[in-house]
Amino acid sequence: VTHSIPACIGSMTINGKQLDNESPVSIFAVNKCYETVQDGTFFDGSGFAALVREGYKVRSDVNITLEFRTTAAHGVLLGVSSAKVDAIGLEIVHGKVLFHVNNGAGRITAAYEPRGTNSLCDGKWHKLQANKSKHSISLIIDGNLVHTDNPYIQSTSADTNNPIYVGGYPADVKQNCLTSKSSFRGCLRNLVLTKGQHTELFDFSRAFDLRGVFPHSCPGAEH
Repeated sequence: VTHSIPACIGSMTINGKQLDNESPVSIFAVNKCYETVQDGTFFDGSGFAALVREGYKVRSDVNITLEFRTTAAHGVLLGVSSAKVDAIGLEIVHGKVLFHVNNGAGRITAAYEPRGTNSLCDGKWHKLQANKSKHSISLIIDGNLVHTDNPYIQSTSADTNNPIYVGGYPADVKQNCLTSKSSFRGCLRNLVLTKGQHTELFDFSRAFDLRGVFPHSCPGAEH
C-alpha cells in the first residue's frame, strides 16, 4: 500500500502509552477530524488543487458545473489559462460570482450578484453552471441565469493547454482570466466539465498537486 488512508484515527496507544496527537514531530497533509462531515472537498483557504497535468483544452465549447459553500466573500473557484491571453476563470469577488472568458480577442465577463440580503457566502451549498459556447458565455447560479454580450463574435476558441487549477493557483503560475489571488475557503463537490458528448467528473484525490486541500470530507459547519 503506497497511499494514505482517508479516515480519522484517534486514541492510539503503543505499549499502553497514549500518543500525543497535538504536538507531532512532523506533519504532512493531515487535517483535524470533524464530528459532523459532508461529502465534498475541503479547501482551507491557503492553497489549490491542480488537475490534468498534461493540459486541458477548452477550445470552442465547455460546460462547467460544481457546487460550493463558503463564508468568504473572495476566492478563486477555477482557472484554465494559456501562455498567451486565451483563458477561462471562475471566481468569487465581493460576494459576486464572475465567469471570465478570453478567446484571444479580449476578456468578457458574466457576473452574478445575489439580490437583497441573499448571500452566496452563507455557508450553504450553491449550484453553479458556467457555459462557454463559441463566443457566447452564460452563468447559472441556483437556477438564476446571467448572459452577457460578446463584441468579439469572430473569436470563438480559447486555446488553452495548461492544467485546471481549482480553489487557487501557485504564485508563479499566470492566470489570464482571474482577477483574484485569494484561495477559496470552504467546500466544493461534483465538479464536472462537459465537452459535447464527453462528460468528466473530477476526483480531487487524483489531483497531481494538492495544497491545503482535503479531498474526502468537509466539516459539517464552519467553526
